[in-house]
Amino acid sequence: MEDTIVAVATSIGESSINVLRVSGKDSIKIVNKIFSKDLSNVNSHTVHYGFIMDNGEKIDEVLVSVFLSPKTFTTEDIVEISVHGGEICVNKVLELVLSNGARLAEAGEFLKRAFLNGRIDLTQAEAVGDLINAQSEYARKMAIRGVDKQLFNVISELKEKVLSLIANIEVNIDYPEYEDAIVVSKEMVSDVVCFVKEKVDVLIDDSSKGLVIKNGLKMVLVGKPNVGKSSLLNKLLNEDKAIVTDVKGTTRDIIEGTLMIDGIKISILDTAGIRKSNDIVEAIGVERSKSAINDADIVLFVIDSESGFDSEDEEVLNNIGNKRVLVVYNKSDIVDYKTDILDNYESVNVSALDNESISDLKNKISDMFGLKKIGSSNYMYVSNARQISLLKRCSEIISDIENAINVDMEIDMIEIDVKRLWETLCEITGEVAQDDLLNEIFSKFCLGK
Repeated sequence: MEDTIVAVATSIGESSINVLRVSGKDSIKIVNKIFSKDLSNVNSHTVHYGFIMDNGEKIDEVLVSVFLSPKTFTTEDIVEISVHGGEICVNKVLELVLSNGARLAEAGEFLKRAFLNGRIDLTQAEAVGDLINAQSEYARKMAIRGVDKQLFNVISELKEKVLSLIANIEVNIDYPEYEDAIVVSKEMVSDVVCFVKEKVDVLIDDSSKGLVIKNGLKMVLVGKPNVGKSSLLNKLLNEDKAIVTDVKGTTRDIIEGTLMIDGIKISILDTAGIRKSNDIVEAIGVERSKSAINDADIVLFVIDSESGFDSEDEEVLNNIGNKRVLVVYNKSDIVDYKTDILDNYESVNVSALDNESISDLKNKISDMFGLKKIGSSNYMYVSNARQISLLKRCSEIISDIENAINVDMEIDMIEIDVKRLWETLCEITGEVAQDDLLNEIFSKFCLGK
């Protein structure tokens, strides 16, 4: 934390501008050595025009932005140098900053310093990562809620409730003679725990929506050969992604595309028709199809309405397992078909030649996952695996506390689990965090973040 660090904060390549970010107590001193103007006494949040110099030689014409501690992203002095785009210019200026006393920042180190210096909490830091990686408008909205401390505020309220309970229990134990102290009863403990449980359960229950917004859905088209999977893929993507022929086994490998349904990213995979085959290449494709099914959020089981459900379809069905299934009766323009064998599954009739029926298919997928409802929400969802895991741990601790109350355990013994609950809530916001965990979290960011 004593070092002054530097990194390129933009993608290096041919562009009008690239930005180098320098942060630390010696930021201004270091940049002063290579800038044509003196930055020692400039005001914070100001921009200065000049040249980067190296032994009297002009290296580049730049703009230098100065941000003075503590009102900066890292709370340290920050200098940002806007150089002309292009690998040569950027690397030369970076080399000069490094040779004058800075060191190259580690991945995510600027963000890590912001966290360690109290500028942001851990939920905000993780939300910044989600914001950077957002692949849909909904994902952006959800991430900005985290950056705006929405989750932090909810967890902080719970921590205050639990900490207040712990403080009152401690007073009862250490100062029993203190007459003004609130005598903590098991009913009081139960009230606080019920309040926390209600909030935690909502966050856990809604996390599935958060994961859908953040990661989207993975959808797999499966069926026996030549039922029209590739035609459906092309129609859904509105492009000729897959080769379509009347020859069975044309699709021999996974073909993938992406579409949006009601604002949610859907990764769709067209698989090789599942059947026994002596063709080595096709057999490998079939095995990959089975593997893709295991990773899918939803399986579109495509049936040829013209030929109906047969033993080959049954073999495909046996490979689907317990996955969420939508039966797609294809070629409905030729015949209106449905079999009682598949009555336990959601179904829809479509034709790859009919745009309206493709819209019906998309609407059915949306209804199955409540995508329209997700899109009209306030986006205050948890989607981070670490946070979800800790919330589930809170739920387990709450169950332990409730069991202890039910068996009439003494308050001072129940307090042990109450403290565990408070510590776990603190882990969510990062007030209790191990160094190796922090290193793992922040290493996922780019060097300039």
